[in-house]
Amino acid sequence: MNHERLRRQLLIMIVTAALLGAAAIAPAGAADFYAGKTIEILVGSAAGGGFDIYARALARHWGKHIPGHPTIVVRNMPGAGGARSAAYVSTVAPKDGTVLAAPMPGAIVGPLLDDKPEAGFDPAKLQYIGTADSGVRVCVTMAKSKVKTAADALTTKAIMGATQPGGSSSDYAYMHRYTSGAKFDVVSGYQGMTDTSLAMERGELDGTCGWDWSSLKSMKPDWIRDKRVNILFQVGLQPDPELTAMGVPEIWKFLNTEEDRKVVELVASQQVFMRFFVAPPATPPAQVSLLRTAFDETMKDADFLREAERQQLSIKPLSGDKVQDLVQRMYNTPKEIVDRTKRAISP
Repeated sequence: MNHERLRRQLLIMIVTAALLGAAAIAPAGAADFYAGKTIEILVGSAAGGGFDIYARALARHWGKHIPGHPTIVVRNMPGAGGARSAAYVSTVAPKDGTVLAAPMPGAIVGPLLDDKPEAGFDPAKLQYIGTADSGVRVCVTMAKSKVKTAADALTTKAIMGATQPGGSSSDYAYMHRYTSGAKFDVVSGYQGMTDTSLAMERGELDGTCGWDWSSLKSMKPDWIRDKRVNILFQVGLQPDPELTAMGVPEIWKFLNTEEDRKVVELVASQQVFMRFFVAPPATPPAQVSLLRTAFDETMKDADFLREAERQQLSIKPLSGDKVQDLVQRMYNTPKEIVDRTKRAISP
């Protein structure tokens, strides 16, 4: 009897020790996946621009909400209107949620609207983690420009700086020329808004289009404060209350046809995910879920929100699953609208 009891107790001790040992050496699953790891965010634009500012602000707070508390670093990978970073995570980067991209919205809508898309990735298959902001874009000129209002833009030529086809500064300038008749001469080849704004200050350009209002405020608050910039009009599915209070008109009043309105609506739909982050298409669902949950928590983090306020960053977040659904709906747009939009943004 005593021998049997001792045998059972010994067996229990052996099994318990084995289980504890296994727990110590085996991974606990997705919850511990990021422990001791580094997450790299590849920003699809140059350093100092709006996308870069948002990514670095997020990186300082996101890790504490991810189980395992990984280190998050930001690296710039500009090129192809932001598409280079998205293509990299789709084809080259590890597909385990340790390398993410922060491309520009134009990189997502580009393959839909380019006649010969060379994106190297399928936007509908990326895993959308979330967006930190949804908002409006503006067309601006410097105060010394002859074009000071939207009405002026319809009658007087303005030289507008742009990056390259597929970038918002290019697409929006051509779109306005096509739909509203704005007399914009577009000069392409600038590296980003930092480069473009320097050219504007030097007098090489009258202005630029497709500038996120939140970026303009954070990058050039003195321009607004000192009235060094004219804001011609705002573009968005919903008007921005601050711009409206400043008397900045919406683009819709300058469009002549319903077809033109549909073109602008399709292009402007990308503004719903203005500061978004993606993981590779084949990222395991468990990692995607962790990143999305942590992202949503960061958007409510008091320290993050205080930093965003200090930097004048607009925070109007949208969850990853909702961004994913919006992108899918964009790619289901009727062909005739897509074709007309292609013509509108073509140089």
